[in-house]
Formats: sequence, structure tokens, C-alpha cells
Amino acid sequence: MKINKIIPIITIVLLLLVMFSGCIDSLIDFSTTYESHPTKISYTIRYGYNVTCTGTGNYEITYDCDIPEVLTGYRSYHPLFAQDFKSVNVFNNDFLCWNISEDNEASFDLGIIASVVAESFLISDLSGSNALTVQEIKISYPAISETYLQMQSNGSALLIDPTNSNIKSVAQNVVDKAETDNSFLLAKELFLWLKENTEYKTHNDRGSVQPAALTFQKKTGDCDDLSFLYVSLCRAAGVPARFIRGYLLSENELGGILAIPHAWTEVFVGGSIGNEGWVPVECACDCDDVDVNVNQNFGVENAFHLRLYADDGSNESMNMSLSGISYVAYGSKRNVKLQSFSEIEDYEILESKKLVVTKEDQRSYQL
Repeated sequence: MKINKIIPIITIVLLLLVMFSGCIDSLIDFSTTYESHPTKISYTIRYGYNVTCTGTGNYEITYDCDIPEVLTGYRSYHPLFAQDFKSVNVFNNDFLCWNISEDNEASFDLGIIASVVAESFLISDLSGSNALTVQEIKISYPAISETYLQMQSNGSALLIDPTNSNIKSVAQNVVDKAETDNSFLLAKELFLWLKENTEYKTHNDRGSVQPAALTFQKKTGDCDDLSFLYVSLCRAAGVPARFIRGYLLSENELGGILAIPHAWTEVFVGGSIGNEGWVPVECACDCDDVDVNVNQNFGVENAFHLRLYADDGSNESMNMSLSGISYVAYGSKRNVKLQSFSEIEDYEILESKKLVVTKEDQRSYQL
């Protein structure tokens, strides 16, 4: 009799505990909230080259200047030198192109001045629920798969190499452990591997970039190097990927704002996600906490990024992205001096918000 009376009591206690724990879960906020930071900014940027020609003799100057773009926001622009240029589209990118042939002494700026309003771009769902599988991408987007799963070189070095044995081995291991063929989740796991196994570090020969195989070996690299390695890993896993070039706005020691040449990446996950199926990924982020890296840099292109060039998957595109201004001087008495510049003016923070990530892997910017 005593045992029969105890059983209902135990059942009631267990039910109360379950109900109580449910109430506790509803009361406790399991979300992660980051410090408020600028999510909408405005500024004016001037970039290009100052050209100074002295002495005597003919000279020819050729410069293809990338027109800036923002994922969310708008921009207006005009040329700094309103002569001898034309607007062209090359490798799916827009340029102002100068071809100057003169014999006089002169000093002038070639480039663009642009007024920009930029907002942070965020993929809100980190669960990958709407992303396509690798196989679905190959079937539904054969051209993208063919273009953005191959090797790429600039003519002298194989910079993106998904066929490298070490890179292929790591990519396959990540795929096997992930136990999914969801393109978004695979790209996220490969990003985690990159952040856990490499370190952002500039190298002495700053004028050159490292091939992905060398970055894999050294486990260090700058923004270009880490981007090339990450693109190689994604392509080796069957996830289309490409690199993006542009500027990253950064505050200097005196509180001024600089525009620093920068590179980052995008992965293609299909569907209606992101930028027509493309998801931005910042590979050069430098943080020891992998969760922070994912939450703040995977599927995020913050307002400080200004796009200039998106890779079209070809070797010619790679080569053009690494090229700059060029000139030919005729005669030993002709001197041509080129000096690159990028300047930020009228910088203003229009909006600041906190990044909030819930336990269901949903992200949003909140006041």
C-alpha cells in the first residue's frame, strides 16, 4: 500500500520539476549580445594614383579604376580626372579606364571620389535551413559550380588550389565530421577550421600574395592569403567560393579613419540567401574565440567594407584584380612618378546597434 501511494507522489514531483524547468528556461535569456557598434555610416572616399610627369619625351599611362559598391546602402561617384577615360565592364566588374598619351609636364590625380552610405549586411539564420546541398547546387547552378570550383592562378602562381593534396585532405575530413552536405553548414565548418588552425599575419614581401598551398604550410597569412586558402578549402569540399577586393575602413591611433586595401570572400549556398545566393565571409578576423569569429564574421559584411572587385573565377580575372596602374616613358629625360592614395573625409556614424545571437542560431542587429 505504501509503495502504491509513493508512485503517484513521485510522478507529481517529476511533473512539477519539468514544468518548473520549463519556466526557468523561459525566464533565462540564452542569447549572446555583443557591444553596440556602428552599423550604418556615411563618408566620402578618394582613391587612385597621383601622377607626376617631369622632363621631356612622350609617355603613356593606363589605369583601370574599380567603381565602388556596397551590399546594403548606396553610393554616387565621379572621376577625379575628367579626361581620356571611358566606362567599361570587364569580368563582370565596372571600371573607369584611362588611356593617356601626352608629352607635356603635368601632375594630376587619376581615380574616383565617391559619397557612400553603407549598412552592415547580415545573414540572420546561422542554421543553414534554407541553403542548398552541394549536389543541389551542382544540378541547379551548373555554371557557378563549373566556374567557382576550379584552380586559379595569376599567370605566375597557383593562388587558389582545391586540388592540393593537403587542402583536399582537410576539406574531406571537415566534410566527414560535419555529417552534412548542406553548403552553408559546410562553409561554416571550414571557416571554423581556418580560424582554429591559421593566424592572421602580414609578411615582409607585402607586394606579393601567397599561394594557398604555402599559406596552408605556414599556417599564417594576410587577408589575401587567408582568403585564397579558405576559397581553396571550400572549392575542395564542393562549395563554390570566390574572393572580393576592396577597402576596409579602420580607425588610426589619432582617431582618424583610414581606407586600407583589403580582401575577403563569398561562398555560394544558393536559394534566396544573401547576395543572390552568395554569403560574405571575413577571413582575416583576428580573435581567439571561435564562436565570436562565426557570429561576427561568417555571413557578415559590416559597414566598414567597401567593395571594388568580385572575382569571376577565371585566371584573367585573378590577374586583373592584382594589377594596378602602368606607364611607358619614351626617352631618357622623361620621368613618371606614381603614388597611390586612399583618403576618407566627412566620416559620420548614422546608426549603432548590438548584434544579438539566440540559442536557435538566429542573429539580428538591435538597438
